[in-house]
Amino acid sequence: MRQSPNLFKESVKTALADPILKTALGRTTGLLQRRRAQVIEEFPEYAAARESAQKIKDHTLENLAYYLQLFEKNATAAGAHVHWARTPKEASEIVTRLCLAEDAKSVTRVKSMLGEEIGLPDALAKAGIERIETDLAEHIIQLAEDPPSHIVMPAMHKTHEQVADLFQRKHAEPSVSNEVAGLVESARRELRTKFFTADIGISGANFLIAGNGSVVTVTNEGNAELTVTPPKTHIVTAGIEKVVPSMTHCTVFLRLLSRAAIGAEITQYTTFYNGPKRKGDADGPENMHIVLVDNHRTEMLGSFLRPMLRCIRCGACMNHCPVYAAIGGHAYGAVYPGPMGSVLTPAMSGLKETKDLPNACTLNGRCKEVCPVNIPLPDMMRSLRAKQFEQNLTSPVTKFALAGWKWLAQRPRLYHPVTSSAIFTMRIWSMNRGRIRWFPMAGSWTRTRDLPQPEKRTFMQQYKGRKRR
Repeated sequence: MRQSPNLFKESVKTALADPILKTALGRTTGLLQRRRAQVIEEFPEYAAARESAQKIKDHTLENLAYYLQLFEKNATAAGAHVHWARTPKEASEIVTRLCLAEDAKSVTRVKSMLGEEIGLPDALAKAGIERIETDLAEHIIQLAEDPPSHIVMPAMHKTHEQVADLFQRKHAEPSVSNEVAGLVESARRELRTKFFTADIGISGANFLIAGNGSVVTVTNEGNAELTVTPPKTHIVTAGIEKVVPSMTHCTVFLRLLSRAAIGAEITQYTTFYNGPKRKGDADGPENMHIVLVDNHRTEMLGSFLRPMLRCIRCGACMNHCPVYAAIGGHAYGAVYPGPMGSVLTPAMSGLKETKDLPNACTLNGRCKEVCPVNIPLPDMMRSLRAKQFEQNLTSPVTKFALAGWKWLAQRPRLYHPVTSSAIFTMRIWSMNRGRIRWFPMAGSWTRTRDLPQPEKRTFMQQYKGRKRR
């Protein structure tokens, strides 16, 4: 059960006190950071590819209406049916209606984050349709009845030991071995029959190619092909920002996506779907439907949040975010967690309902640094904070603190000795142990972790010292 963004502060307290979550996050984020650093170092064209990807996205967004119409034209010519949905409710109703028209009893799903965004799991359940998640991580969280905690690795919050216990309890034929290979084999046995008996396959899309109407999926397990090929009908759900002009442009993103997401040069499976089965094809669905979802994206297009629509959902910003690494994805209470979620969720759900998320950031800039399409996430979160202040959504305590800091910062002769005294006091308080376990008015921090001992001199003192050299 997903929490609400309104409960962010309470959820953070719970997450910080969970030692197993800390272990799971530490194992995974650290590994992903090291892998990404290595493959980027081995990719000398990275900077040029990143700049090219940003330009392609900006051009496409500038001409989004044209490319969406071109995609619809070419996808329709290939035999697919294109549907447009302004809201999540409209999108889930379209998908549910298509399933009921086929008298579907079960559906398999892959690449399902957009489905989570539009509330598709609940809509299918209400319609009495069994939903089978086919990605290994999605399969894990479905068995555990958890929402995803990451957009690429949705079971990041689970340890290997927890997954082994879950499979022993939930699988019809669990593996004797609790090693990774044994767990994968257990999941494969559990899902194999369901792949071939599902009435409909539902997928998301990594990219939509306007030039030929193709839908592109990128996976490592081959479950996308098994999800959408055997059933009679293939339904795609995708955000309108997924469109790119041509195959050539798509390859630029394919070179960046897996490097940023999982630290690999390329994923195992990159598949292009061009309409339903044609005469002479050995296999494939007889029908293909593509549901294009807006959900406030056109509003973002005309605002300072437009760069967020460049996002290719790689998850690199989460993997390198110190806040995400401390609390995980569930604490955000939304489909999209981490830095990208702290921008997307307010855009989609309203700033009032999600006021804590843009503030869940230290503005260290690591998310922007690793983003393959150079999204200025810290700048947008800073702008969202300013918007909160303008809309009178900031708490009285925060307003008072900001007013006090403003008053002090405008008086340099007072500001510098006060900050110097604060640093001196903190260093004495720590008794030179390198950390502070408790400090007045810092209980929210020291309740779950130590406060680092500050430098001996303030930033301005260090800056002046360097200038004199």
